[in-house]
Amino acid sequence: MRKITKGVIAIAGFGTRFLPATKTVPKEMLPIIDKPIIQYIVEEMVEAGVKDIILVTSWQKRAVEDHFDRAHEVEEHLQSTGKAALLNQLRRIDKLANFIYIRQKGGRGNGAAILSAQSVVGEEPFLAAFGDDLIKTKSGYPSFSKQLVEEYTQHGTAVLGAQPVAADQAHKYGIIETDPQTGLVSKLIEKPTREQTKSTLASFGRYLLTPEIFGYLKKTGAGKSGEIWLADGIADMLKKYPVRVCQIKGGQWYTTGDPVSYFRTLLAYSMDHPELKKELKEFVKKL
Repeated sequence: MRKITKGVIAIAGFGTRFLPATKTVPKEMLPIIDKPIIQYIVEEMVEAGVKDIILVTSWQKRAVEDHFDRAHEVEEHLQSTGKAALLNQLRRIDKLANFIYIRQKGGRGNGAAILSAQSVVGEEPFLAAFGDDLIKTKSGYPSFSKQLVEEYTQHGTAVLGAQPVAADQAHKYGIIETDPQTGLVSKLIEKPTREQTKSTLASFGRYLLTPEIFGYLKKTGAGKSGEIWLADGIADMLKKYPVRVCQIKGGQWYTTGDPVSYFRTLLAYSMDHPELKKELKEFVKKL
């Protein structure tokens, strides 16, 4: 069984729900306390053994590339002012992984983003993530990417990250149905109506995919809103190949794709921050 060494992160979207803030700042660069969203995702994959991070970008994402590069002037300033701890934090960023940047091509949608990475991924299984989903795991638990890798290592199949959502929110996500006897995914429906499924098990922006997905994405074509959806490709693939589901152990999925969700995520991370939590909890109580 091949080792998982590649991770694909789709970040080509415009971030329209955060305009005008995202006119010049990619939404993936919005901070969760003192690190941008994208760095949390990269660190999660690196903990799982990923060496090559493939970022599927677009023209307005240059700041992401700059973030994972050296910042010599800033480093010199920190060194001259004796801020060794900050200097060490900064110097480790570009060493996290080998970063590869690909412009999204061949259509719109998250499926088109994954397909854009085929030439680099080749015939290997790989981790995949969307740039606005974070998984916050408790101390003592492996990162969720590592949980996906462990599931793949045990069974050798593609794996979908999943978490139950409220019934009135299910229409916003790709919803998974599983076979009660085998536990395998039997259906994946993108943004279903309640008539289409009663399941509330949502697939979110974490996957461990096998290379067969590329062939199915090429055949899938445009779906809802004229976009190529990864969920549609997976739905076709599972008719022939087994696909498993992995629910988060010791953690919680947070989306940052809209202002309210972003604030909830920021609050959740801040409440656990050793330097911020006490003062913040007192502030929230007063509110």
